Amino acid sequence: MNMENRFRLQVSLVILLLLGLLAWFAAAFGLDYRFALEKLPLLLGLQLNPEGLLQGVPLTVLLCLVSTLLALVIGLASALGRLSRNPLLYGLATFYNSFFKGTPLLVQILLIYLGLPQLGIVPDAIPAGITALTLCYGAYLSEVLRAAILSIPRGQWEAGKALGMSSRAILRFVVLPQAMRVAVPPAFSLFISMLKDSSLVSVMGLWEIMFLSQSYGRSSYRYMEMLLSAALIYWVLSVVLEVFQHRLETRMAASGRS
Repeated sequence: MNMENRFRLQVSLVILLLLGLLAWFAAAFGLDYRFALEKLPLLLGLQLNPEGLLQGVPLTVLLCLVSTLLALVIGLASALGRLSRNPLLYGLATFYNSFFKGTPLLVQILLIYLGLPQLGIVPDAIPAGITALTLCYGAYLSEVLRAAILSIPRGQWEAGKALGMSSRAILRFVVLPQAMRVAVPPAFSLFISMLKDSSLVSVMGLWEIMFLSQSYGRSSYRYMEMLLSAALIYWVLSVVLEVFQHRLETRMAASGRS
């Protein structure tokens, strides 16, 4: 057995050992596994809620997917604002980043969901949750994209100008494609964090994973069954994203070498 295969075998044994310890930890609570299996299809969203809407995993994935796409747009706009020499754009981007990175996401959710009605705007729970996740993670993504853009050598800009390209064209066709390869790993880490932080929108009554686990756990006094079920679901979703991230990084690295 070569060194590489021996290393993989040792890693597999360590993981199996840790999984065994986790199973022992769960068994120590005397869990009712039949109850957990009974509620698992509801957490997985295999059926609609009583109002005919998404619940569980599909709702959580929908919130994160829409918030991710919007956060990319806002994050890129904020990053460009922070790189701008326009005082208005720079000031707006700096204030936005400072506020949404400096306050807890839960506070932002409550400000949007409970504060806007005081101004005569009554948002539905799903748009309010998407808005809060978008604004919060757009601020963090802004710094990731700004750092990625700054990592591209100035020579790329100068070469583009020498070819007669405008600054906008250089940014779009030369700098951003290279910056995205740099931004993918930290950006995906933020998306995985968003997946877990989406549990905070349960305070608005959205029937996502955490809301369902808390509701069923509270009504039946089976908190540990529901919390562990929710934890495993979030874990599996995170692993899926990590695998996708690894494949995307590998593909982008290969395209960068070609």
